[in-house]
Amino acid sequence: QTQLLGVLLAAASNFLISVSLNIQKCAHLRLVGQRELKPYYTSKLWWCGITLLGLGEVGNFTAYGFAPVALVAPLGCVSVIGSAFISVIFLKKTMRTSDILGGTLTVTGTYLLVAFAPSLPQELTARQVQNYLVSWPVLVYSVLEIIIFCILLYFYKRKSVKHIVVLLMMVGLLASLTVIAVKAVSTMITLSVKGKMQLTYPIFYIMIVLMATSCAFQVKFLNQAMHLYEATAVVPINFVFFTTSAIISGVIFYQEFQSAAFLSVFMFLFGCLLSFLGVFIIARNKKEEHSQIPFIDCGHIPGQKLTGKIQPDSHSSCYGTLNKEDDSSK
Repeated sequence: QTQLLGVLLAAASNFLISVSLNIQKCAHLRLVGQRELKPYYTSKLWWCGITLLGLGEVGNFTAYGFAPVALVAPLGCVSVIGSAFISVIFLKKTMRTSDILGGTLTVTGTYLLVAFAPSLPQELTARQVQNYLVSWPVLVYSVLEIIIFCILLYFYKRKSVKHIVVLLMMVGLLASLTVIAVKAVSTMITLSVKGKMQLTYPIFYIMIVLMATSCAFQVKFLNQAMHLYEATAVVPINFVFFTTSAIISGVIFYQEFQSAAFLSVFMFLFGCLLSFLGVFIIARNKKEEHSQIPFIDCGHIPGQKLTGKIQPDSHSSCYGTLNKEDDSSK
């Protein structure tokens, strides 16, 4: 029953996140369509979306206290599939055949994930977290992760390699630390609320620092990927890397598949594969919609070269017009 509560909480939270993102997008489109351009934070609709986003993230955080990491992390696909179908209502997009096919595969994969997920007691105390942290598998895993991250960071900083796989692999490696810390913090808070105080142990505050630090750098590299590449490419690849790293960290750190049968592990991984495939199909060939903001393209102005500049003086009364030219140059 406790694990089922975590599953329902994670699914509802991810669905809430997809609703919030579409509401924010709808608010931005409404502001662009107005004659007077107002800041997005003046829109009540945008604040409604932000509030729902906050509730969804809090729900996701709480879900880690009731269900295994290997089960909560893959349920992020609910956000992807929910966003695809909700955008038809909020943003008036057309429903594609690939959306239906991808949604069917994702729902089937999610069912297999829930049905064959590891069933473990979630009474994770601070002492248990300390014991897990100094175990040999976790130490070896941490060293390997640090080495791989440093190699990727070297290519990113020194060699200026900005490939999407490099960026999102760093995000995935950081996400594994985030998931480990979130699981520990959420479970210790849950136990403390039930009466078993865990907040007096130093490991609780160490995990909070680890969670905040890894989250901050994770957002940094993810924003870099979103800046350089289309969201339709970033979202599915990031989902695959995040889910894979979360499952591996749950297996190694929390030993979630320790006593699982081979068939259960196989069906769980098959469910993950179906979810990955469904997310890729939903995101495939989905074009980015840009806001219809009026602008001047010098390449389409007769007689104006591509190198021609828009008047740069923002204090001038003719800001936004072409530079004045004499009759001979014309």
